[in-house]
Amino acid sequence: MMDINIRLNEEMVTAAKAKDKIRLWAFCMLKTALPNKEINLMRPLEESEVLQILSSMIKQRKDSIEQFAKGGRADLVEKEEAELKVVQEFMPAQMTDEEIDALIKKAIDEAGAVSIKDMGKVMKILMPQIAGQADGKIVGEKVKAFLSQ
Repeated sequence: MMDINIRLNEEMVTAAKAKDKIRLWAFCMLKTALPNKEINLMRPLEESEVLQILSSMIKQRKDSIEQFAKGGRADLVEKEEAELKVVQEFMPAQMTDEEIDALIKKAIDEAGAVSIKDMGKVMKILMPQIAGQADGKIVGEKVKAFLSQ
């Protein structure tokens, strides 16, 4: 957690000096979200929890982009896309399809899953392993496909 705070502070200073309002705003959002979660939990955040917060922020941005695009608000789409890029900078590298498929197969074996009814068991095993490294929605679709075969 400390590492991300140091990096956030450095990035905020750089954005402020460059007068980059969108990047600065995105860093402020991150700088607020992380300590708020720590306060709620009454303890320092673990790395997986930081990744969950970042993933949640990314999902919110993607949803907003979709809604603003439907509403014809190109100005807001552009703003959300810029914020999305900033938040993604703090995420680990994304897993490849092959890596995700291998983890899914392993989780299915581990859960003893045989049908779509076992999807919850598989996702429970899988999600902590992929947190921040893959889109949960896409992983869920892949799990469904594997269990439907």
